[in-house]
Amino acid sequence: MSAAGALSNTATLNHFHSAVNSGDLEVISQAIDEFVAPDLVFHAPVPMGATGAEALKQVWEVLLRAFPDLHVTVEETIAEGDKVVSRNTVTGTHQGEYQGLPPTGKTVSYSEIFIFRFAGGRIVEIRGIVDVLAQLRQLGALPS
Repeated sequence: MSAAGALSNTATLNHFHSAVNSGDLEVISQAIDEFVAPDLVFHAPVPMGATGAEALKQVWEVLLRAFPDLHVTVEETIAEGDKVVSRNTVTGTHQGEYQGLPPTGKTVSYSEIFIFRFAGGRIVEIRGIVDVLAQLRQLGALPS
């Protein structure tokens, strides 16, 4: 893939992150429809019953229900070939049920790294590592 293609993929990911940071599930769902292939292969630490782009929509529904003020800060982006890697810091306030935990009102801040593979200008595969341990410790679900 050309350098122009890598830049285009990075721009697409930036648009996706902007939608995510809107906090509006409808805007996020529309962005998923626009930027993500329906048959997305989604490897992430959050198990879901759905597959493809619908699984990604469910992840955001769960996250926004638990953390309505969720914000993803992109710390670093690396693009090469058909892949874009994004290292992020995620912050939010626990205001709804999450992982079986009732709302605590606590603020969390945790790290994540995602590798997005593109084809035809759309995200076709996502691999993610999320620091769930830090997240659960901050919520008081695990000892520090």
